Order: sequence, then C-alpha cells, then structure tokens
Amino acid sequence: MTWKPSQKRMQVVRPGRASRRMAQKSKGSFPANATALLPIPGHPAVTAHHVPREGQAMPDETYLVTGAMGCIGAWVLKHLVERNAKAISADLGTDPVRPRLIMDDSQIGQVDWRVLDITDTAAVKALVAEAGVTRIIHLAGLQIPFCRANPPLGAAVNVLGTVNMFEAALASGTSGLVYASSLAALGPASSYDSWPLGDDVAPDPRTLYGVYKVANEQTARVYAADAGVGSVGLRPCVVYGVGRDQGVTADFAKAILAAVAGVPFHIRSGGTIPMQHASDVARMFIGCADADVKQARVCNMRNDVITVSDFVERLTAIFPGATITYETAEEFPFPADLDDEGLQGLLVDVPHTPLEEAMLQDAAMYRDLLDRDRIDLEQLKQ
Repeated sequence: MTWKPSQKRMQVVRPGRASRRMAQKSKGSFPANATALLPIPGHPAVTAHHVPREGQAMPDETYLVTGAMGCIGAWVLKHLVERNAKAISADLGTDPVRPRLIMDDSQIGQVDWRVLDITDTAAVKALVAEAGVTRIIHLAGLQIPFCRANPPLGAAVNVLGTVNMFEAALASGTSGLVYASSLAALGPASSYDSWPLGDDVAPDPRTLYGVYKVANEQTARVYAADAGVGSVGLRPCVVYGVGRDQGVTADFAKAILAAVAGVPFHIRSGGTIPMQHASDVARMFIGCADADVKQARVCNMRNDVITVSDFVERLTAIFPGATITYETAEEFPFPADLDDEGLQGLLVDVPHTPLEEAMLQDAAMYRDLLDRDRIDLEQLKQ
C-alpha cells in the first residue's frame, strides 16, 4: 500500500534558505556560527517553547530514571538537573558514558547513581520506597536485536521490568509513571488504511520487541482499571541526537557525527520517517511524568516527518563536503504519519526543535566532543 500523508499536520521539512547560505559560506567546513546555537556541556541549554523550564526548582519531587545510561535517559537526567530536581539513575551499568557526553562534571555529581536490576521485584519496590520516589520515568529495555537473540531475557527485562515499575508505584503511591513503549507496537504501513494513525490504532507488532511493548501497554490498562495506577506510555520513533549510537535508527544521529568528522556514512533505510530529537523526547517524558494522569494513556509521537532523501539533502546543505548515502530499496518498516493530539492534550506545548536547528545543535556538540577526544568514531563502522 502507498503511504498516505496527513494533509492536516504533515511536516515534511526541506532545506531552508538560511541553511543554503550557511553552506555556501562554510565551503565544506564546520559552520562557524553553529556553536552559538547550542552551548557545550556546562553552559545553559537552549530553552524550547514548552514546559518544564530549565532552572525550575522541584524540591518536593524525586525522579527515578531507569535505563538512564541510554541516550534518552541521559537527556532526561540533564534536563532534570537543570530543573534542580532530585534525579536517581537506576541502571545495571556503572559508567555514565552517554550522560558525560552532554553533562559536565558538576551536573554528573548532582545525580544519585544506583545499580538496579529491574527484573528484581523486591529491589525495585525497595528503591522506590526508600528513596521516596514521586515520579518514575521507565526507559530501561532491550532493543529489537537483543530481544530476537534472547527472547526469555527480552521478556524478563521489557515485560517483567515494566510490571515491577507498576508494582512499585502501587506499593508506594507514586503519582507519576511514564514508560517507553515504541512505534514497534504497531504494524507496517500496509496494515493501515486511515491516516494519520491515532493513539488507539490497533497494534500489529512484527517483532518480539513490539509484542513486549504491546504487553506493557495492556499491563498499564489493567493496572489503571484494577488498582487506579495511572500512567503514560510514549511511542518514540526515530530518535536522534548526541548519545544515540545503537540500533538501525541511530544511523541518523551517526550521519550528523560523520558529517562533522568528515567520514563517509551510509544510512541503512529509506522512505519516510518520523523523527524526534532526544532532548525533545526527554522533555516529553518528564512532562508526562508530571502530568498526574489517572488513566492508562498511550501517546504517539510525531514532530518531523521527512523522507530520508530530504534528511540527507538538508544535512549536506549544511556540510557540502559530507559523503552521506542512504538505502533506496529499503523502506522504513513502521508507519510515519502519526497523530499526536493525545500528547498535545497532555503537554499543551509539545517539545519540538526544528530539524535544521537540531542538526546544528548536535553538530556543535559533536565538534566539541571531537576536539576534546571525548567521542569514539568506531560507532560509525557498520
């Protein structure tokens, strides 16, 4: 079936005049004014047009962030620290590699770092109770290839781990719970014939990872109905930004890094994709945790809907010397035209950094990390 775009909210973005002028001036080098668009770690962040605001004190809130060593988790920690909120990182890992890419030592020192096995029900409940957690942002999980390679472990981490968050919230009376579902809970575009797809669209997962995410959405529904535990499940799509370095959809973040480093790179997909910047996604998770939802909500995420060819055109307009190619025969396996009205209703103003601006921000951060030898280009090898 041919993908049918929404005429109402279609956001296919194309290179603007500003980017072309900048590209002409840069002559293949790093854009001279890009560093002005995003400060390096340790300096105030760009304020987007949505809540919560950086610097907003949250003395009575304690946030538990699972999977905080991942890309989205790192950005969640950064924004929480900038709000002066108490943030607890819960992960099996002990080395904050990704958080250090976007946070300075002072910010790292403000996080309460904990080691937690989310499949251990007693340990999860004990941490939430002992730390007085008031908001849970549950991001921990194994991605598609790991679930395919080890289904029992994938189910334990992705399903049991999520059940344990609900159990802990129920036992401790935690008021805000948001968890990461996924676009993988849905089927391919050919499964649907009415666009854009709403939050309540029928799931049709084609991977075990997607099946586990559907199980989590249904788990949330039952906990709300039976025990009054409200929650929000968010369905991230193609998340890009500094710190995104795993999975096929990480190719878009890697392409920006490759352009900055002057390394050729091939994006392993084509077609039309829905993209969200990791910083925006992190703010969405925080906003939903703060929303005090009483029901079980599941929300699509949208922001930029763009063809891979347009993404490459936009990036190479900024870096004319970059060699970025993409797969013309491999279409994106999930729907791209998603309705995010449910999320708009929760957050009022959904975080959205325009794609070109986000590219420049990421490029500035990557340039700084490369100059300080703080990022490994081995991730660009496929």
